[in-house]
Amino acid sequence: MDRKELEELIRLVEDSDVQELHIRNLLTSVRIVKAQPHVLATHPVVTEAQHAAPTAAAPASAPVAETAETAPAAQADADAGLVPITSPMVGTYYAASSPESPPYVQQGDHVNKGQVVCIVEAMKLMNEIESEVAGTVVRVVAENGKPVEFGSPLFMVQPD
Repeated sequence: MDRKELEELIRLVEDSDVQELHIRNLLTSVRIVKAQPHVLATHPVVTEAQHAAPTAAAPASAPVAETAETAPAAQADADAGLVPITSPMVGTYYAASSPESPPYVQQGDHVNKGQVVCIVEAMKLMNEIESEVAGTVVRVVAENGKPVEFGSPLFMVQPD
């Protein structure tokens, strides 16, 4: 591969939604990775006043039914203090490099910053997703082989 061909491939990656391109033949191996802009994640802040809202107590004998409104609140409480590893792109989530391989990480595993945790396939390109935090995987949110959106949580991690 000559310089002109390489420059053309770089321009193609820069001008497209492709995040990574890897070309390999007998004599050459080329990997072009598009730089990701740094995005600061913000998390909502819950004040004491929001926690202290008065609630009516249910009778002791009455079963409490979980409604669609209480489920997200319960999940938000369970996720307090956890850091999400999110999808940097739209694609298909894969827990392992192949169907025969074990998952990169599972619930309860410890991950290091920069460790590959899964793959997101986008436009027939397999993109290895790395952890941006060191800690313990508390929950795997994404389902293997299912689509994920940009910014959707893949894992919830209890940071070290």
